[in-house]
Order: sequence, then C-alpha cells, then structure tokens
Amino acid sequence: MRLFLFLALSVTLFSCSEEKDKIRPVERSLTESVYSSVTIQPDSLYQVYAIVAGILDKTLVEEGDAVLKGAIIMQINNNTPKLNTQNTKLALDLAMENYNGSATILDGIKDEISAAKLKFNNDSINYFRQKNLWEQHIGSKVQYDTKKLNYELASNNLSLLQSRYNRTKNELQTLVKQAQNNYKTSLINTKDFALKSKINGKVYALYKEPGEIITTMEPLASIGSATRFNIDMLVDEVDIVRIAKGQEVVIHLDAYDGKVFKGYVSKIYPKKDERNQTFKVEAIFNVAPKVLYPGLSGEANIIIAKKDTVLTIPKAYLIDNNKVQTDDGLITITTGLQNMEYIEILSGLTTGTFIYKPEK
Repeated sequence: MRLFLFLALSVTLFSCSEEKDKIRPVERSLTESVYSSVTIQPDSLYQVYAIVAGILDKTLVEEGDAVLKGAIIMQINNNTPKLNTQNTKLALDLAMENYNGSATILDGIKDEISAAKLKFNNDSINYFRQKNLWEQHIGSKVQYDTKKLNYELASNNLSLLQSRYNRTKNELQTLVKQAQNNYKTSLINTKDFALKSKINGKVYALYKEPGEIITTMEPLASIGSATRFNIDMLVDEVDIVRIAKGQEVVIHLDAYDGKVFKGYVSKIYPKKDERNQTFKVEAIFNVAPKVLYPGLSGEANIIIAKKDTVLTIPKAYLIDNNKVQTDDGLITITTGLQNMEYIEILSGLTTGTFIYKPEK
C-alpha cells in the first residue's frame, strides 16, 4: 500500500512539473526598447571661468539665485589692470596733444615750410634774373653759379621739409591709433575682472569664497537654465544604431518612485566614450516633474518599435536564440521584436503548438 502511494505521488509531481514547463505561444502587444541609465541636467549648463588671475573680491549671487544674461556674478580684485588703463589713457592724451594740440610738432614744421617757401621764391627770382643776364653776357660766372646754387638748395630744402611734414603727420596718426587701441585693450582687461552670466538662468554652484586666489584653470561657478532640463542617457554601442531623434522615451526617476514620465530623443552625440563604450543621448520631457535638481538619477527605456498583436513566447523558452523544444522535437523558429521577457515569433510556431522550457 505504501509503495503504491509513493508511486502515485511521484507520477503526480512529475506530471505537474511537466505541465508547468509546457506552454503555448500567446498573442499580445509587444514593445521593443533600449535600456539606459539616466542623469538629469539643466539645459545650457556651463562652468564659469575667469580669463584673468587675481583675488576674488566679492560674490554678488548665492547658489539657487536666478540671474539675467549680462548680470555680474563675481568681482575679481587686481590693481594692475587699473594702473595699466591709467597709463594707456595718459599715452593716448599725449599722442592726441602731439597731433591736434595748440603747440604740435606739425605746427613747427609748417612754420619752417613757410620760411623755406619765402626763401625759395626769393632765390628763384634772383636765379632766373641772373640767368637772363648771363644769357645776354652780362655779369660774372661766379654770380650766376652762386644764384643757381642758392636756388637749388632752397628747392631741396623745401622738398625735404614737405616730406618731413608728411612723414611726421603719418607717424603721429599711427601713434594716436596705437594709443587708442592700447586704451581700448586695457578697458577690456579691466572689464574681464567682472564675471558676467552668459545666459538667463540659475546659479547651481559656487566653487570659490571671497579672499581666495583665482586662476584661469579652475571653475568659479556653475550656471544653467532654471526651467529647462535635459535627460542625459548612456546607450551601449551595440544599440546606438537603432536610436533616432524623436523616439519616445519612458523615464523612471529614483526621486519619484513609482511615477512614470515620458519624453523624446532630442540629440545624439556622435562621439563614443572609449572608457565605457557608450554614446551620450539627450532627451526632453513631454511634461517635466514640478521639481528637478541637477544630478537626479534613474533609468529609461527608449522605444524602438511597437506592435499591437504579435505571437510571442517567453525568452526563457528559447534554445540557442532561434530554437524551441516541441512535441515533435527541436525546431528552428524566426524571431522579431523582443523585450526583457518576451520575443516575437515570425514563423515556426502557432498558438496550438506546445513548447517546453529547456533544462538549466
């Protein structure tokens, strides 16, 4: 009697186990997606750097403050640019005075030219008068040569003075332009000590305190959009070719446990990160959560394809990715879409075919 009960119990258990691992394909809707980790970042987020060195004099904003484009957020203290600006202004004033002032160098040359013209005119009259006399054989050769030499010297001197005037004028104009450029440059350098926001946004981080030394190599602050946030995703290189702009994205954030948010792919970065063999993909919320902070993490599924009614089996029943065990033995099937649990059957099975789960 005991032996019969044992045999009956064994057969029942075996039969239940066999039935449990035997199923038929089922028609259902199927969505294929690519999984990705998620990090939330403000749009247009950038780090503020100084282009001059010095000491941080004061910070005009606090973390979390809204800022307008062009608003000063930090002031760096350095007296050298101010002194340079004063020196270049003095040089500019001197150059302008030399060129346009009441006692300019050019006025002195003009006076010399006027005197030279009078002498040239006088020597010219004397020369041509003596020349006419000499052609009439009146007067001496010495008188003629003297008048001629005086005339030529006066002509050369006038030409030299006129050339000197033009050269000096050009030099003074050049000095004025150089002084103006130096002054403008010094003003720009002075403005560089006031750090301004490049966008309308929000201050997310301040990295320096007043009194600390500022270099051009260290970020001083982090500023980004106050209202627009991007969903940064890292997609494996084997999946990136299936990602396209506009695809739907389903997002789960750790800070909003149980809530599902939707968005769409907005940008695909073409350069691969060699460290983790992934590509960066950005998405935008259709309707963003009310409160978001930089660095919030979660996960997302990028929807690749959807089908409403397809024949599916659990992926656990697959053998070698394209075979299943049936009552007729091992058969080859053709598959299509798949997700984490199910895979589409394109050919090889029907809803009436029993398949068996392979032994582990």
